[in-house]
Amino acid sequence: MVATEAPEDAYTAEPFVPGRGGLTALRRAAADCRGCPLHRDATQTVFGAGDKDARVMLVGEQPGDQEDRQGKPFVGPAGRLLDRALEEAGIDPAEAYVTNAVKHFKFTQAEPRKRRIHKAPNLREMTACGPWLAAELAVVEPELIVVLGATAGKALLGSSFRVTQVRGTVLEEEIHGRPERLVPTVHPSSVLRADDREAAYRGLLSDLTVAARALG
Repeated sequence: MVATEAPEDAYTAEPFVPGRGGLTALRRAAADCRGCPLHRDATQTVFGAGDKDARVMLVGEQPGDQEDRQGKPFVGPAGRLLDRALEEAGIDPAEAYVTNAVKHFKFTQAEPRKRRIHKAPNLREMTACGPWLAAELAVVEPELIVVLGATAGKALLGSSFRVTQVRGTVLEEEIHGRPERLVPTVHPSSVLRADDREAAYRGLLSDLTVAARALG
Protein backbone atom coordinates (compact mmCIF):
# COMPACT_ATOMS: atom_id res chain seq x y z
CA MET A 1 0.00 0.00 0.00
CA VAL A 2 1.41 3.41 -1.03
CA ALA A 3 1.31 6.10 1.65
CA THR A 4 -0.48 9.24 0.49
CA GLU A 5 1.05 12.64 1.13
CA ALA A 6 -0.71 14.78 3.73
CA PRO A 7 -1.96 18.13 2.33
CA GLU A 8 0.40 20.10 4.58
CA ASP A 9 3.44 18.31 3.15
CA ALA A 10 2.80 20.04 -0.18
CA TYR A 11 3.27 23.46 1.46
CA THR A 12 0.60 25.30 -0.50
CA ALA A 13 -2.80 26.66 0.47
CA GLU A 14 -3.92 26.69 -3.16
CA PRO A 15 -6.24 23.64 -2.93
CA PHE A 16 -8.10 25.24 -0.01
CA VAL A 17 -8.74 28.66 -1.60
CA PRO A 18 -12.24 28.87 -3.12
CA GLY A 19 -12.43 29.93 -6.74
CA ARG A 20 -15.21 32.43 -6.10
CA GLY A 21 -16.85 34.41 -3.33
CA GLY A 22 -15.90 37.36 -1.17
CA LEU A 23 -14.13 37.73 2.16
CA THR A 24 -16.76 35.70 4.02
CA ALA A 25 -16.21 32.72 1.72
CA LEU A 26 -12.45 33.08 2.01
CA ARG A 27 -12.55 33.30 5.81
CA ARG A 28 -14.78 30.23 6.05
CA ALA A 29 -12.51 28.21 3.76
CA ALA A 30 -9.34 29.37 5.52
CA ALA A 31 -10.65 27.93 8.79
CA ASP A 32 -10.04 24.47 7.34
CA CYS A 33 -6.67 25.21 5.70
CA ARG A 34 -4.04 22.50 6.03
CA GLY A 35 -1.67 23.99 3.47
CA CYS A 36 1.35 23.71 5.78
CA PRO A 37 2.13 22.03 9.12
CA LEU A 38 1.55 25.19 11.19
CA HIS A 39 -2.17 24.40 11.51
CA ARG A 40 -1.39 21.40 13.71
CA ASP A 41 -0.32 23.35 16.81
CA ALA A 42 -2.21 26.62 16.35
CA THR A 43 -5.58 27.10 18.02
CA GLN A 44 -7.22 28.33 14.82
CA THR A 45 -6.72 30.14 11.54
CA VAL A 46 -6.52 33.90 11.99
CA PHE A 47 -7.79 35.44 8.78
CA GLY A 48 -7.78 39.12 7.83
CA ALA A 49 -10.40 41.54 9.11
CA GLY A 50 -11.77 44.94 8.24
CA ASP A 51 -13.47 46.91 5.50
CA LYS A 52 -13.82 44.98 2.22
CA ASP A 53 -13.67 48.32 0.42
CA ALA A 54 -10.65 49.54 2.39
CA ARG A 55 -8.29 51.92 0.61
CA VAL A 56 -5.39 50.64 2.69
CA MET A 57 -4.40 47.07 3.57
CA LEU A 58 -1.96 46.47 6.42
CA VAL A 59 0.01 43.24 6.19
CA GLY A 60 1.87 41.89 9.23
CA GLU A 61 3.86 38.73 9.85
CA GLN A 62 1.63 36.21 11.62
CA PRO A 63 -0.85 36.03 14.51
CA GLY A 64 0.53 36.32 18.02
CA ASP A 65 -0.59 34.54 21.16
CA GLN A 66 -3.68 36.73 21.75
CA GLU A 67 -4.65 36.66 18.07
CA ASP A 68 -4.40 32.87 18.02
CA ARG A 69 -6.69 32.61 21.04
CA GLN A 70 -9.25 35.17 19.82
CA GLY A 71 -9.15 34.36 16.10
CA LYS A 72 -8.71 37.99 15.05
CA PRO A 73 -5.62 39.84 13.76
CA PHE A 74 -3.88 42.61 15.71
CA VAL A 75 -5.90 42.36 18.92
CA GLY A 76 -2.88 42.16 21.25
CA PRO A 77 -0.56 44.93 22.52
CA ALA A 78 1.05 45.44 19.09
CA GLY A 79 -2.38 45.89 17.53
CA ARG A 80 -3.38 48.52 20.06
CA LEU A 81 -0.14 50.41 19.43
CA LEU A 82 -0.74 50.18 15.67
CA ASP A 83 -4.26 51.60 16.01
CA ARG A 84 -2.91 54.52 18.01
CA ALA A 85 -0.21 55.25 15.44
CA LEU A 86 -2.66 55.00 12.53
CA GLU A 87 -5.01 57.48 14.15
CA GLU A 88 -2.17 59.91 14.85
CA ALA A 89 -1.01 59.58 11.24
CA GLY A 90 -4.50 60.35 9.93
CA ILE A 91 -5.62 56.87 8.91
CA ASP A 92 -8.85 55.59 10.48
CA PRO A 93 -8.19 52.01 11.68
CA ALA A 94 -11.88 51.22 11.19
CA GLU A 95 -11.52 51.93 7.47
CA ALA A 96 -8.47 49.71 6.97
CA TYR A 97 -8.13 46.00 6.26
CA VAL A 98 -5.59 44.16 8.42
CA THR A 99 -4.14 40.74 7.78
CA ASN A 100 -0.97 38.69 8.07
CA ALA A 101 1.34 37.00 5.59
CA VAL A 102 0.92 33.76 7.56
CA LYS A 103 -2.46 32.85 9.04
CA HIS A 104 -1.41 30.45 11.82
CA PHE A 105 0.60 31.18 14.99
CA LYS A 106 4.08 29.64 14.93
CA PHE A 107 5.62 29.27 18.35
CA THR A 108 7.91 27.30 20.61
CA GLN A 109 6.87 26.07 24.04
CA ALA A 110 9.20 24.58 26.64
CA GLU A 111 6.40 22.46 28.11
CA PRO A 112 2.58 22.42 28.21
CA ARG A 113 1.00 25.39 29.99
CA LYS A 114 4.23 27.40 29.70
CA ARG A 115 4.21 30.66 27.77
CA ARG A 116 4.19 30.23 24.00
CA ILE A 117 7.14 32.05 22.42
CA HIS A 118 6.67 33.56 18.96
CA LYS A 119 8.86 32.01 16.25
CA ALA A 120 9.27 33.66 12.85
CA PRO A 121 7.79 31.72 9.92
CA ASN A 122 10.23 30.54 7.29
CA LEU A 123 10.10 31.24 3.56
CA ARG A 124 8.43 27.92 2.80
CA GLU A 125 5.61 28.65 5.26
CA MET A 126 5.18 32.19 3.91
CA THR A 127 5.03 30.88 0.34
CA ALA A 128 2.50 28.20 1.33
CA CYS A 129 0.20 30.90 2.72
CA GLY A 130 0.66 33.21 -0.27
CA PRO A 131 -2.57 32.17 -2.06
CA TRP A 132 -4.64 33.51 0.85
CA LEU A 133 -2.94 36.89 0.68
CA ALA A 134 -3.36 36.96 -3.10
CA ALA A 135 -7.08 36.21 -2.67
CA GLU A 136 -7.48 38.99 -0.09
CA LEU A 137 -5.76 41.50 -2.38
CA ALA A 138 -7.98 40.47 -5.29
CA VAL A 139 -11.16 41.03 -3.25
CA VAL A 140 -10.21 44.20 -1.34
CA GLU A 141 -8.22 45.86 -4.16
CA PRO A 142 -6.55 48.40 -1.84
CA GLU A 143 -5.04 51.61 -3.14
CA LEU A 144 -2.07 51.12 -0.82
CA ILE A 145 -0.44 48.28 1.13
CA VAL A 146 1.38 49.08 4.37
CA VAL A 147 4.01 46.39 4.90
CA LEU A 148 4.59 45.79 8.61
CA GLY A 149 8.05 44.33 9.16
CA ALA A 150 10.61 42.14 7.45
CA THR A 151 8.59 38.92 7.23
CA ALA A 152 5.63 40.60 5.54
CA GLY A 153 8.05 42.36 3.20
CA LYS A 154 9.74 39.11 2.21
CA ALA A 155 6.36 37.44 1.66
CA LEU A 156 5.26 40.25 -0.69
CA LEU A 157 8.52 41.44 -2.24
CA GLY A 158 10.93 38.50 -2.06
CA SER A 159 13.67 37.22 0.20
CA SER A 160 16.05 40.12 -0.54
CA PHE A 161 13.67 42.63 1.12
CA ARG A 162 15.24 44.70 3.91
CA VAL A 163 12.82 46.91 5.82
CA THR A 164 15.58 49.26 7.01
CA GLN A 165 16.52 50.12 3.42
CA VAL A 166 13.06 51.10 2.15
CA ARG A 167 10.92 52.00 5.17
CA GLY A 168 8.92 55.19 4.81
CA THR A 169 9.09 55.21 1.01
CA VAL A 170 6.37 54.54 -1.58
CA LEU A 171 7.22 51.51 -3.71
CA GLU A 172 5.48 50.45 -6.91
CA GLU A 173 5.66 46.72 -7.53
CA GLU A 174 3.67 43.91 -9.10
CA ILE A 175 2.28 41.71 -6.34
CA HIS A 176 0.48 38.48 -7.21
CA GLY A 177 -0.11 39.78 -10.73
CA ARG A 178 -1.44 43.19 -9.66
CA PRO A 179 0.35 46.56 -9.77
CA GLU A 180 0.48 47.79 -6.18
CA ARG A 181 1.78 50.75 -4.21
CA LEU A 182 3.39 49.83 -0.92
CA VAL A 183 4.84 51.68 2.08
CA PRO A 184 7.07 49.46 4.24
CA THR A 185 7.62 50.10 7.94
CA VAL A 186 8.57 48.15 11.04
CA HIS A 187 6.19 45.76 12.76
CA PRO A 188 4.56 47.43 15.79
CA SER A 189 5.78 44.59 18.02
CA SER A 190 9.35 45.76 17.37
CA VAL A 191 8.41 49.13 18.88
CA LEU A 192 7.29 47.36 22.06
CA ARG A 193 10.64 45.52 22.22
CA ALA A 194 12.80 48.58 21.48
CA ASP A 195 15.21 49.97 24.08
CA ASP A 196 14.08 53.48 23.16
CA ARG A 197 10.39 52.84 22.67
CA GLU A 198 9.50 56.50 22.14
CA ALA A 199 12.02 56.92 19.30
CA ALA A 200 10.87 53.66 17.70
CA TYR A 201 7.25 54.82 17.92
CA ARG A 202 8.12 58.15 16.26
CA GLY A 203 9.75 56.21 13.42
CA LEU A 204 6.63 54.09 12.92
CA LEU A 205 4.44 57.19 13.04
CA SER A 206 6.63 58.95 10.46
CA ASP A 207 6.31 55.99 8.07
CA LEU A 208 2.53 55.80 8.52
CA THR A 209 2.30 59.55 7.85
CA VAL A 210 3.96 58.87 4.48
CA ALA A 211 1.26 56.24 3.87
CA ALA A 212 -1.48 58.71 4.81
CA ARG A 213 -0.10 61.28 2.35
CA ALA A 214 0.13 58.63 -0.38
CA LEU A 215 -3.58 57.95 0.12
CA GLY A 216 -4.28 61.66 -0.30
